[in-house]
Amino acid sequence: MTDELPKLRRQLDSLTTEAHRTDLADIDQLPTLEIARVMNGEDAGVASAVAAQLPRISSAIDAIAERMAAGGRLVYAGAGTAGRLGVLDASECPPTFNTAPGEVVGLIAGGPAAMVASVEGAEDRADLAAADLDELKLNPDDTVVGISASGRTPYAVGAVEHGRALGALTVGLSCNAGSALAAAADHGIEVVVGPELLAGSTRLKAGTAQKLVLNMISTITMIRLGKTYGNLMVDVRASNEKLRARSRRIVALATGAGDAEIEEALTATDGEVKQAILVVLGSVGAPTAAALLARSRGHLRPALREALGKG
Repeated sequence: MTDELPKLRRQLDSLTTEAHRTDLADIDQLPTLEIARVMNGEDAGVASAVAAQLPRISSAIDAIAERMAAGGRLVYAGAGTAGRLGVLDASECPPTFNTAPGEVVGLIAGGPAAMVASVEGAEDRADLAAADLDELKLNPDDTVVGISASGRTPYAVGAVEHGRALGALTVGLSCNAGSALAAAADHGIEVVVGPELLAGSTRLKAGTAQKLVLNMISTITMIRLGKTYGNLMVDVRASNEKLRARSRRIVALATGAGDAEIEEALTATDGEVKQAILVVLGSVGAPTAAALLARSRGHLRPALREALGKG
């Protein structure tokens, strides 16, 4: 046993996410339906734990959106489940919001191979996080979001510390109060969901909480950046048949136009939904629509007001 193991055990003993629920010690003896009911009951409290952090979450989002509007990137960094959730959220931004490659990045301790298999010891290496961020050439316009259920994972804490040292905005997302991760970040978000159904299995409630917060961070940031029109995904990238059908439906919902007019607008704008909506509602040509959106930094409402002479 190394000198570090007793110290680590003491740390784990102090974490809510690692606590042992003695009232569930016989859960393996229960009928399957009863276990499912218990688990469902545990999950029901996650949303309220997230709700308690909404002021901190919204403050972080406003700061992230300001950086991204200036050309910055959003970088998630975590290990294990937390890292996978960050990579998942980042990977969903290009098809949903037509973000540029590298605009939203997910880093996981151990690299891409860690998405499907454990990379032993990677989460314990703060220096690996610094190296991963240096490879991205992190700059002060960027944001680093460290994700760790325990709030102590060296890779996540190291990412936030290194990001902050480089002048980037930093956010620490954990599921324990008083975490090192939150303390290291400009914006600390601690969603305390309590002990897990299976002691220490933070892919459960903690993972659900992290997913909910990451959904908010990416979605609301993109709303602030003009990636939506109302609740319509007007920057969706039509990369397959389902998304091409969705593009047509979005234009229809936004404009009320018929199929022929929608097809004509989408053809003229090379499938760009936001431009197509502006073509239809603003009665302008595709080049004018593109210019109007460029002037409004991609925000459809002000571009539409200008097209209609109401700016």
